[in-house]
Amino acid sequence: MSTTEIPRGDSGPRYVRLQVELVLEVSGPDELRAAALDHIAADDYMPPQERLHARDAVGKDESEALAYLVDPADLLSAVPGVDLVQASWSCAHTEYDPDSDEWDLDDEDAADGDEAEDDEAEGDEAEDDAP
Repeated sequence: MSTTEIPRGDSGPRYVRLQVELVLEVSGPDELRAAALDHIAADDYMPPQERLHARDAVGKDESEALAYLVDPADLLSAVPGVDLVQASWSCAHTEYDPDSDEWDLDDEDAADGDEAEDDEAEGDEAEDDAP
């Protein structure tokens, strides 16, 4: 079912799944860790045991520091007319090669364009075969 075929009610909420993938280069790991540690220290609702675990994780891994600093709710707080219903996120180190086809974010668009071109080519062939 395509996104245009999803039934929508006139009176009910419309749910939208927003998927975002970011690749970040950590150019200042010490600054990143310090910001995460400050964030953890300022969190009045974090239980002491979790705070210890968070400090330890941030001290060992920049991706953990980033995970403590990025919050999807913060990303949407200024967007009018939407309420965040559910969110999950994770951070992990990754191998990144900007020249690799694996990281070409336009692949989906290109694939859709290729299909459209294939359909047009098939239509042209059918016209050529007509008497």
